[in-house]
Amino acid sequence: MKKFLAVGALAAAAILALSGCTDSAAPSGSASPSGSGDAGGEIRDIRVAALPIAETGALWAAIDEGIFEKHGLNVEVVPAQGGANAIPALLSGDIQFAIGQPFGPIRADLQDLGVAIIGNYANSLAEGTDVNAVVVPAGSAITRPADLSGKTVSVNTIGAAGDLTIRKAVDDDGGDSSTIKFVEVAFPDVPAQLDAGTMDAAWAPDPFRGIVVGKGGTSIVAPYQATIPGLTVLTSITTQDLIDNDADLVADYAAAMEEALTFASSNEDAVRAAIATNLKIPAEAAAGITLPTFTWDLSDAGIEKLGALAVSYKYIDAEPDYSRLIQQK
Repeated sequence: MKKFLAVGALAAAAILALSGCTDSAAPSGSASPSGSGDAGGEIRDIRVAALPIAETGALWAAIDEGIFEKHGLNVEVVPAQGGANAIPALLSGDIQFAIGQPFGPIRADLQDLGVAIIGNYANSLAEGTDVNAVVVPAGSAITRPADLSGKTVSVNTIGAAGDLTIRKAVDDDGGDSSTIKFVEVAFPDVPAQLDAGTMDAAWAPDPFRGIVVGKGGTSIVAPYQATIPGLTVLTSITTQDLIDNDADLVADYAAAMEEALTFASSNEDAVRAAIATNLKIPAEAAAGITLPTFTWDLSDAGIEKLGALAVSYKYIDAEPDYSRLIQQK
């Protein structure tokens, strides 16, 4: 009852999947006569955009566990590069939900596009080894955040939480973040691009951070932890139109996702197994990945702090209307 696009074909698949093309057997949101869930015995097809990173293991594991089917949903996971990249597909109706950084929805709210965050997904860790970091290859002279001044640093989406928190961390360490050249590189491409020397450092989550460090590289700073400890890594996003016109679907998805994240929190082995399968990495590599705090609760997500930081760095002119942007379901 599930379909996955190969991570190895991320670039091509993302272009097709997020531009309105779909290989779904039934139209998105349609009822299927097979299966039986909480939604009156009908199974509804939905498309959910998610990044091909370790955090998505919670979603993959929950699908394997049958949690979404139990709530009357058949999920097709569509690979995306970031939350902002998925918003056009949300607005066009090509996908119904997205799991991504909150910065895309923040910008969308400021443009009155009708995008809402209906739940959390995962928070970063307030202490210890965090779930993402700026890494440099073996032999790099960069040893601290301030050393990133004047360097080329990759993020998956420019103008979002990654480069924003990196800038804050660099400035707090006495560097000059205005001199950093940020470039956009998809997370799966980070190890190869660092090896090729196309950038000096890269912001990456596991397993890509672990690949770089495993080859002798170094983690320089965990920017979320250094600036807004415990900041949400990924949130659950949809449109106001879907909330208003298909409240049952949104409620079913919210209930399924809340159960999925609760399951993931207490079943790390299942999450790691799903990561190994879907990212095509060895089980021993998945076993060493740092997992986030999986939670549906937005109360400690730090989205308002992120918005305030974005204003201070002039990423946005004003903070969004949080009362309409954040709609906990």
